[in-house]
Amino acid sequence: MILPPALVAYLNSEATTDVESLATCFAADAVVHDEGRVIRGLDAIKTWKKDAKAKYQYAVQPLDVVQEQATVTMRARLSGTFPGSPIEVTYRFVLVSDKIARLDIR
Repeated sequence: MILPPALVAYLNSEATTDVESLATCFAADAVVHDEGRVIRGLDAIKTWKKDAKAKYQYAVQPLDVVQEQATVTMRARLSGTFPGSPIEVTYRFVLVSDKIARLDIR
């Protein structure tokens, strides 16, 4: 599976508790949609990721990826300490200047 560098950085950050590494893959004004919430800006994204990692202690396993221009859709298996684990989710990334400008998780 070939992933754009920003997604490789994102998945590497998912494997650690270091939320500061998110600055290497997200744009400063990025927007994330997850669990019915809208998270705006890099600082808010770091807080969201730190809270999610503490609450769910999860791992992400990419299953497949499709890229169409600046939009990358990745299906992944999430397993962790949450009801229904493991589950499959779809990540939709929009890349701008090699950074994640938008992420929708469904």
